[in-house]
Amino acid sequence: MQYQIKINSVRTVEETSEYWTSEDYIFLLSEFNFPNAEKSDLQSLRELLFMAISDFEPHEAAQKILTYKLGDKLNDGQIVQISNDMLVDKISEEYPDISLHSTLFHINQLLYKAYNGKFPNTKATQIDCSISALDPENLSTFSKEKILKLLGLGLTDHNLIKRLFSEPMEENIPFPEAESILWDIETTDNKNFKIFTSDYWLKKEDFISDSFQSEFVALEHQN
Repeated sequence: MQYQIKINSVRTVEETSEYWTSEDYIFLLSEFNFPNAEKSDLQSLRELLFMAISDFEPHEAAQKILTYKLGDKLNDGQIVQISNDMLVDKISEEYPDISLHSTLFHINQLLYKAYNGKFPNTKATQIDCSISALDPENLSTFSKEKILKLLGLGLTDHNLIKRLFSEPMEENIPFPEAESILWDIETTDNKNFKIFTSDYWLKKEDFISDSFQSEFVALEHQN
């Protein structure tokens, strides 16, 4: 199927406000010895958490938040190692398991803000684009894999995704890593999309055109 892609904007962001919820802040406040914060609004909870965190060493705070968010995926030794490494390295870009990069980014940026820059400042990319089928009868849905492959034709050959994953980006084979490369996709009409990813994977300089046609050939098990 042929599609018309229009890149409306590509911008760098340091955090996404929708990630951390009141429930997250309330739980973490109790972990940092600040209970009974349920009556506060979201911004107040965030400020309270930053104050509570400041009583702990950076690596101790990192361990608590990593345990809360990734305790079901990492063992204690891995959490201790990451809590120390993330003070000097951009772990949300360098950790071998890319499925954890999104969560590690949000944890890193919370700690970066709380400790006024003691953690590296990692960055994300927000892409606003439209994707329209050239055949108006094509009503297929858009998975992360499909969107990433469609974007490929508009990316420079120097882009990291195209260099590391050249086969799945260019050939009609599965691309499961797309689920981890594109962190979140928002749409209300299945045409206009807001895409979040790491600027490690995609940034404004990676796009060689803001308007182009692309093709997606579905595998037999896909729509």
